[in-house]
Amino acid sequence: MPERQSGVLLGDDQTPSEGSSEEEMIAGLRAGDEAQATRFVRANIGWMRAVAFRLLRDDGLADDCVQDALIKALRNIGKFEGRSKLKTWLHRITVNEALMKLRSRKRLEEDLIDPLLPDFDENTCRIEAPWTRRISAEEILSQAERRQLVLSKIGELPESYRIVLMLRDIEELDTAEVAEALGITEGNVKVRLHRARAALKKLLEPLLRGETP
Repeated sequence: MPERQSGVLLGDDQTPSEGSSEEEMIAGLRAGDEAQATRFVRANIGWMRAVAFRLLRDDGLADDCVQDALIKALRNIGKFEGRSKLKTWLHRITVNEALMKLRSRKRLEEDLIDPLLPDFDENTCRIEAPWTRRISAEEILSQAERRQLVLSKIGELPESYRIVLMLRDIEELDTAEVAEALGITEGNVKVRLHRARAALKKLLEPLLRGETP
């Protein structure tokens, strides 16, 4: 599987490990080197916090998630086999911790998304307002204000659809990984993702037309 660069489009902190190579850091962590542990935390806490907050949308839960993920990573660094980048491994731990907190808060049930989906006429043609100027995805993501609007609109999706969209399109897990993480079938993941993308497109249409949000 190709290495992920999680959250790149949304500007996560990707601070390097202060001159220490990944191999040196891993060796130091396994040896209980406190200086390397401090570098490890500083290098990763920013993007981990961003991932946790995107999924949980709660400052306190996100902080708890990051703390638990870091503790788990440090305790289990001896089990890290090096088959992926350390950040990829840590990203998975962070996502899993976030999902555990979501499950403990409430069950991710199949919520109604129909009111957010596009409308179609009797000829199955989509009903939409005329477009004046189409703005590109790059333009949307080039401004922090617009990035926040995209995240805000994702937040308007029903929870079960929001989580699937976040895991697939933002955190870049594949279909099988999302299915395993959420305890649903791959077919269910694909259906929810398709409907979530359609609903999000409708929510973002004013922005995609170049209109002022």
